[in-house]
Amino acid sequence: MTTVVAIQPAMPRPTPVPIAAARPRKQSKPSPGKENLVTGKPVSAAVATVANIRTRRERPCDACRRRKSRCVINEGAVLCVLCEFHKQECTFVQSPLPRKRKVVDDGKKDSPNNQKKSRSVDAEPPPLALPTPTITATAPSPPPPQSSLVHSHLPHLGETLGLQRRQHSRYIGLSSPFDSLLIGLSHFDTRNESTFDLGTLRRVNDHECFIMLPDENTQDYADEAETLRLVEQIVHPHGPVLLEIYFRIVHPNFPIIQKHLFVERYRSGDRTFSPSLIAGMYILALNWWTYDPKTSAYAKPDAQKLEAIAMKSLALAMERPKLSTIQAGLLLLQRPEADSWSLTTQLVAIGQELGLHLDCSSWSIPLWERGLRKRIAWALYMQDKWSSLIHGRPSHIFSANWAVRPISDEDFQEEGDGYETRQEETVEQKEENEKGQILFAQMIGLTAIMAEVMDTFYTQTAIQDFANAGKGSTPLILSRAKNVQLKLRKWHEELPQVVKMHPPPAGRLSSTGYLHLAYFATEITLHRRIVQSLDASTHDPYGFFMCRNAAKTRLISAMDFVNRLKPEHLQAFWYFASKINFTLIGTFGSLLWATAPAQEEADFYKTRLREYRWTLSVSSKRAEFLDYAVQMLDASRAMLHNLAEKPSLAQQISTAGVPPSAPPRSAPLHSHSHSHSHMGPPLRQMSQDDVDMQEGAELRRAPSVGSFHGFGNNDSLDQYGSQMGSRGGSGSLTAEGSLRGDTPRSQ
Repeated sequence: MTTVVAIQPAMPRPTPVPIAAARPRKQSKPSPGKENLVTGKPVSAAVATVANIRTRRERPCDACRRRKSRCVINEGAVLCVLCEFHKQECTFVQSPLPRKRKVVDDGKKDSPNNQKKSRSVDAEPPPLALPTPTITATAPSPPPPQSSLVHSHLPHLGETLGLQRRQHSRYIGLSSPFDSLLIGLSHFDTRNESTFDLGTLRRVNDHECFIMLPDENTQDYADEAETLRLVEQIVHPHGPVLLEIYFRIVHPNFPIIQKHLFVERYRSGDRTFSPSLIAGMYILALNWWTYDPKTSAYAKPDAQKLEAIAMKSLALAMERPKLSTIQAGLLLLQRPEADSWSLTTQLVAIGQELGLHLDCSSWSIPLWERGLRKRIAWALYMQDKWSSLIHGRPSHIFSANWAVRPISDEDFQEEGDGYETRQEETVEQKEENEKGQILFAQMIGLTAIMAEVMDTFYTQTAIQDFANAGKGSTPLILSRAKNVQLKLRKWHEELPQVVKMHPPPAGRLSSTGYLHLAYFATEITLHRRIVQSLDASTHDPYGFFMCRNAAKTRLISAMDFVNRLKPEHLQAFWYFASKINFTLIGTFGSLLWATAPAQEEADFYKTRLREYRWTLSVSSKRAEFLDYAVQMLDASRAMLHNLAEKPSLAQQISTAGVPPSAPPRSAPLHSHSHSHSHMGPPLRQMSQDDVDMQEGAELRRAPSVGSFHGFGNNDSLDQYGSQMGSRGGSGSLTAEGSLRGDTPRSQ
């Protein structure tokens, strides 16, 4: 009969589980208290058993004393029941804790507390408990009395790969000194672990293996508890309220934490959290300090102190990487003022060290950890890709080494974490969680398309290709843009109703804005490359106009979207790239202004940018990070002061020596057979721009950006694509795949 690998153990195992340190300790001369460490060797196990039995008769082990719980060692066992259950050392090195005898003797005064403590360890005040009236009123309720010790101390952390308390994992690659064939010769126990001199091998399937190393050998590990205490002290007594804010506003839209697991650990008094992680949660929650009635009346905690502690703690945690390290880094990068390219690259490296780039769907780890790993992995993927865009630097995640499967509904489940009891969610909470999951999944899909835009147009290879194409760079860019534009349009058309830009219910925040803003940023990034390649002197005038008109449509649609944002959108959670995405709209408008062929068109963009700046200034009262977009707009305008005066349409027509009449847009172009290199004066361009400026004049007379409903379907752009194909150009486009001038309005 084959041995089945257990991935969800809930009962203590009869066989001791060897968790080796980095260096095995010599057993010939056991030091006091150290004889209880499990090494997996029969001789040392026997010594440890005798020592445990002998010492147990005198007093409980150190861990049970701290818990104030009964220390029970089964006959023939190496560890006591609780230490074996929690996969921890069972030592007897600490002295008994000092007691206040008056509390023990005064049974009348403290009898209720004494009885409560004797009934359940859950009721014991946690090490970092904040027993003040404010906290008592707002803190989560304690677990029910009937909940067992098994549930309160979370057994399944010992079965995880990336969340264990006393050790961390590092992925072993195929080309590393640990050859996979040699690893296969090792003897693995029921937990798929094998102990050897350098640590403990943890095999998760037939192909992937990790090495488990003890945390205690890393720098400043012993100071983590003190660091966590400092974090709690800064927010005291508002920690539970800030966590409540975090899980209400941030978590549904950025679900990289196992909510139920975290909440139950916090309630049961577990304070072994990563200091940088819980500090990151507090820092993000502080953005809504003044909006929450439970906190607005109090002085706001010092966020800068929290950030300093969090960043220092994160740097130390990178030496013992766990999933909480990635979680903490991602949360700290969501701060509106955070802009760290180096931290992003470090997180990508740590994620690869933890195996987040691999497919974990068949690993022998708890089912809920598989889902958590996938959510964290895709969050890391998005962080890398959007950081690449906003910084204009190469991405560090490549498709050839990315095996993570697409996100699914099962990856958001909370069951199987070891806690049977859980709070019932309200209908509103369930709706927000489901909406947030769809929002998160849609953002992943959009990010993949955006990454394709970056790979197609902004890599060094692509830039060199366009430079080598010379005058044919625009047709080449248009031909490469065909497929990605179709994917982008298809993504927008299939967007679920729940994450479209519907007016949110009064009093309920909505984070759908960051998704639609990212969509417009992707569109702009694509068309920005096209506009940069255009040259009126060497391009077909009609094609020149249609490309610019398509870009103009994107700009106006994006500005219209920003103008329609409501307070419920502005005050919600915004993804970290949103600050730059708002800025990219203004940058794109400045680019169109600078490259406008006539003064009238330049004046149009100048007016639109002035209106956009006003919208951002007003909106920044509710979303302070928009101040950055305003500053960047002002910087762009300062650069445009050096722009030379552009000729007016009348001057261009006079120079050309032709009347200002213009044929209709749908007029055939077959009669124009000039080559690109021998184009005469841009007659058709001038007439079309004249019509375009009339549309612009109407827009300028409109009361606001919000009154503009976008351009209609621009069939002429499809016609242009078809005729490019009929002329046999290298960048031919079909009508189906051409770049249309009609961007669907955000719904």
